Amino acid sequence: MTLLGGLSPETFMRRHWQKKPLLVRQALPGVQPPVTRTQMFALAQQEDVESRVIVAKGDTWKLRHGPLPRQALPAVKQPRWTLLVQGLDLHVAEAHEMLSRFRFVPQARLDDLMISWASEGGGVGAHMDNYDVFLIQVHGKRRWRIGPVADESLVPGVPLKLLANFEPTEDVVLEPGDMLYLPPRWGHDGIAVDGECMTCSVGFRVPCEDDLARELLQRLPELMDEEEKGRLYRDPKQLATATPGQIPAALSDFARQALERALRDPSRLQAALGEILSEPKPNVWFEQDGETDVAGGVALHRRSRMMYDEKFVFLNGESFHAGGRDARLMRRLADAGALSAREVATLSNDARELLEDWAAAGWVQPLGS
Repeated sequence: MTLLGGLSPETFMRRHWQKKPLLVRQALPGVQPPVTRTQMFALAQQEDVESRVIVAKGDTWKLRHGPLPRQALPAVKQPRWTLLVQGLDLHVAEAHEMLSRFRFVPQARLDDLMISWASEGGGVGAHMDNYDVFLIQVHGKRRWRIGPVADESLVPGVPLKLLANFEPTEDVVLEPGDMLYLPPRWGHDGIAVDGECMTCSVGFRVPCEDDLARELLQRLPELMDEEEKGRLYRDPKQLATATPGQIPAALSDFARQALERALRDPSRLQAALGEILSEPKPNVWFEQDGETDVAGGVALHRRSRMMYDEKFVFLNGESFHAGGRDARLMRRLADAGALSAREVATLSNDARELLEDWAAAGWVQPLGS
């Protein structure tokens, strides 16, 4: 309730989600940054961490993507520069815990937690995002100018998508613990005031229709039965033609039927969708430490993405049939992030073996007996 300014998640989703902004003073009272500035600079140097540095001088903007050695960053006291680290929840337990507070939104839509550090006057310019965002101030102060975007034209000749004619309608300063929610395509421009600041941003996945269709069509053949695969086009009745450039009607029919077969089974389409939505980002990896004793309970690794529907459980891009008590407990693992020793003990032998396989892969972590 504090997180959303006294609103229940149900009320927030009905009144504000994808509709209008919400400013919450002291949404997270006493909040501490999930990393220090020094730790953040160190993370930006790593190959498996997605990072960017943005430097503004006058009307000039410079952007560089990580990994970022310390010498690639300006001096801390230099004004108007920003370091951003994406997916902090994948690397830092405290960031994962902060992101978990927003699981009143479906996991299929929840993306990651980004952190930005800015020197005095630092920011990334006036822009808008295609996704919802919660902006959480965790250190220092940041001034936000926000408003609906009437003119989407961009500043030419800069490496960022900056709004050329942004006219904000509100002006607020966030202090540690304050939070600002913005719907998609809502203009915003934030700068650090009174010294350096750190802001955490909770972002969301926005599937694009054509991209999703392309991924589904790529993945569906992998889920087809063996007897359905490898069908070859045959044309024993093809006549000699005087128009060799024309595509035969029979071949067009063969292509249409191939798509129809791939889409014929609704559960196959649902399995493909779940695998796509639960696929971790390309730079995500898991440590396999060999610990597979799940008798003491298990917790999802913070990098794992787990979802489910009526027939399947999905984990890290793979689908698993589930039913009965096993399905109820696997869904609990997806929702709550953990299973107790007592719950693990009630799983079937097959489901328990599956948990052990996941533990061996590093997807879940045994809690110990």
